[in-house]
This record gives sequence, C-alpha cells and structure tokens, in this order.
Amino acid sequence: MTSVGNYTTDGTNGHSNIFQHKKCDAYLLIHLETFLGEGFRTFLYFLGLAYCFIGLSAITARFFRSMENVVMHSRTVETTDPLTNTKIVKNEKVWNYTIADITLLAFGTSFPQISLATIDAIRNIGDKYAGGLGPGTLVGSAAFDLFPIHAVCVMVPKAGELKKISDIGVWLVELFWSFWAYIWLYIILEVWTPKVITLWESILTVLQFGLLLIHAYAQDKRWPYFSLPLERAERPEEWVPAEVAKYRPLDKVHVTGHFYQNLADEDVTESSTLHSDNIIPEESDILSIWKHQFVDALMLESAESRKLNNIYLCLARTSWRSLLLPWKLLFAFVPPYQIAHGWIAFICSLIFISGIAYVVTKLTDLISCVTGINPYVIAFTALASGTSWPDLVASKIAAERQLTADSAIANITCSNSVNIYIGIGVPWFIDTLYNYIAYKEPLRINNADGLSFSLLVFFSTSVACIGVLVLRRLTIGAELGGPRLWAWVTCIYFMLLWLIFVVLSSLRVSGII
Repeated sequence: MTSVGNYTTDGTNGHSNIFQHKKCDAYLLIHLETFLGEGFRTFLYFLGLAYCFIGLSAITARFFRSMENVVMHSRTVETTDPLTNTKIVKNEKVWNYTIADITLLAFGTSFPQISLATIDAIRNIGDKYAGGLGPGTLVGSAAFDLFPIHAVCVMVPKAGELKKISDIGVWLVELFWSFWAYIWLYIILEVWTPKVITLWESILTVLQFGLLLIHAYAQDKRWPYFSLPLERAERPEEWVPAEVAKYRPLDKVHVTGHFYQNLADEDVTESSTLHSDNIIPEESDILSIWKHQFVDALMLESAESRKLNNIYLCLARTSWRSLLLPWKLLFAFVPPYQIAHGWIAFICSLIFISGIAYVVTKLTDLISCVTGINPYVIAFTALASGTSWPDLVASKIAAERQLTADSAIANITCSNSVNIYIGIGVPWFIDTLYNYIAYKEPLRINNADGLSFSLLVFFSTSVACIGVLVLRRLTIGAELGGPRLWAWVTCIYFMLLWLIFVVLSSLRVSGII
C-alpha cells in the first residue's frame, strides 16, 4: 500500500497547504476502492475510522477492569511484634497508587497514541524526515486530554457532589513534569538543535519518564529533600470502592448448560460505564465466566431496554448493542480478568488496542491521500480525538467510581507526560538510532515550525485551564462536581480552549497564519 503519511513542505514559507490534492492510488482492502468516487471513498474511510474509535472505547472498559484487579492485588506479610513476640499477619497492596496511576492507567490509556506513533516511525524508518502522524497526534491528544476530558469529568459527579484531589503534592509533581515535557519538546525542536532531533535528545526524552516515576513516588512517600512539604487528605484504602453483588434468584436463565443470574450493577465484560445489567455465573469457575463473555456479547436486548416504556429509546439501545456486537464478540476472546490478578486480560487488551491503532493509521493515510488534507491537520483533530477516547473513558470511569479526583485528573496530566516521554521519545529513538547508524545524520522534523507553534498555543491554553481548576479548588473546595451551573460554565470554558488550540494549530501548519 502506498504510504501517504509524509508531505514535502513549501520551500517559500516552510508550511504545507491544507489541501494538496492528487490522484490517490492507495487502498485499504481491495484495488477496486480506487474506482469509487472520492467523496464516497472519503465517507467510507471516515466511517471506518469512527467505528475503530467505538472499538477503542469498548476495549478500554475491559482494560480498566483488568487494571483494577492488578492494582487491588495484595500480598500477605508476616511481622513480629517486638514487645509481645507474637506474629502479626496483614495484607499489603503490591502496587503504590501513585505509580499505578502513572504506569498502568496513564500508559495503558495512552497506548493507542503510542502504538500509532511507533507504527508511523517504523513505517518511515530509513527516511531522513520523521513521520507526521505521530508527533501531530500526540500534541493534539494532549490538548484533547487536558480540555475535553476535564470538561467531561467536571460534569460526572451528581449535582452538588464534590470530588477533590486528596494529594495535592503528587498532583503538582505530575503537573510539573507534564508542563516540562512540552517545554522540553519545544527546546529540542527550536532552541537546542533547531528542526532536527539527535540520538542523545531522543534518549534524554525517554529517560525523563523514569525521573517522573521517581519524583512522584518520592512525593507520595514524602522523602526528605525530594518532596514538597504539603499535607494530604485521607485517600480511601481501596483504589476503587468495593462492589457488592446482589443476586436475584427469580431472574435465573439457563444458557449452554449453566445457570446464570441477572445482576443490575455488576459487569463481567466490557461496558462504557462499567455499570450494566449483565448476567454472571453463580459458580466461580473461570471457564464458565469466559463462556458468559460470549453469551453477553451476543445479547442484543438488555434488561434496561426491556424496562423502557419509550419504544424509540428501546430501539436506540438495541441498535447500539447491535453496532457493538462485532467488537464485543472479538473482545470476548480476552481472558477473564479474574485470571492471574488481571495481568493476562490487561496485556491482551493492550494488544487489541495496538491492532486497532494500526488500522487507524491506515485509514488516516487514506483520508489524507484521497482528500489531500494536510496529515498534521487530521492528526490534530480527528486522529487525536479518536485515539484519546480511551483516556476519556478511563477518566470518566475513575471520576464515577472513585471517591476522590486523584486518578481521574492524574490520568490526564500523566497521559500528557507519557505522550511526550514515551509516545514521541521511543519513535524518535528508533528513527534517530537508524539514521545515526546508516547515515551519521540526525532525524529531520517536517513542519517543525508548525509543531512548535502548536506547543506554544497548547502551553498558553493549558495555563488557562489549570488556573480554573485552582480557582475551583479555592472557591468551592473541589476540582470536579459542585453546583450544576458552575460545572456547566467550566465545561464550556474548557471546550472553548480546545477549539482555540485546534483552529490556531491547523491554520498554522497549513500556512494560513
């Protein structure tokens, strides 16, 4: 398939036009696609892109559930009381919550962007210019994470309910490294070695992710000289509140030789809200649970749909489940999260996410090829929004299920750090290493001026976003929730900041401003 991810820049102004129309001979599945009208092809590819984003949303819920099991894993520790010389047995959590937020949650939900950028880098290996989809998508994703996801999370708590960050010190450390990531990116693009990336710059970029982990852990443990002297509010012992299964014996149904029971609020398989009326097996047999995943995937009508008096709403729910059916059936092959403390389901979820990201890169290439739209514009908008959908779903779930705002907001700030240190650092390391060995030359950045401008716009608007979160903390005592009117005003304000970023960045990389 013809690669269309890179476009040469205009030598007079260093920018690319929005439309660079030319005949597109590339195709996704069969060569007959090239005989279709350009408008119809564009519609089909955008439709495929949207369906991939729905798949990402579905697998993210399963990923989040498996991650919960990983984080909740505990080990038995025996100690001896020095006074009474008696043994004390207690359970300790294996995972530190701060490290779990940065690695499992932020890294996992950023995996679509990381996969896309890495695929883009490998596909363009040997080219002296870096691919355009990866960096553009990651910077655009940072804006989507910071603005629309904050806007959604602010609205998640019920009217009047407040959810605040319990450990301000850890959040400030994460926020610092998030801001520094984009300052660092601007320095290596425009100040240190303008418009090129060297091997050492890419290595330093990746290593800073380790520094983020160490600094955040030091703040969480309040290491002397390495942490801010800030007190923290009490955080619940459990990463998520425990759920109590309420079985209803009268709702038994017989499927494939096993008895199952309807359960209103417990979810064994994926769900966009993790609160559905799925049926679960009474027995603890893992094989039965795995079988149920396939049974649930094939169910088009839910108990909630049957309770609806409005036939249109019932039809809409059934249509949505029909749309999800292929994805749910595919993801049913992911082993139950009850196995190996959720690690197998966690890894399998990431593999599916990576596969969908690969298809997304192909579809994005085709859209750019057929329409002639600058790849950076697509990366800043549709691609960034779509690949950031798992971030949105995970932060929304965290805001719903957790008693504090720590994980919901940490996922946003840490995802932005991961996007730069890993999502851009690793792909650039791959390309710079190859260029260093093969050509003894650094990696050149196509449209570096446009990317640098986007970083400046992002930095300016992000300051305005964080300022409002601080204002909310000082006035109503929490970052999320509060009076409904105040929540709506905050939500609209964040969305306006995102529109400012998207419009200005797209116009700049297209050479219009």
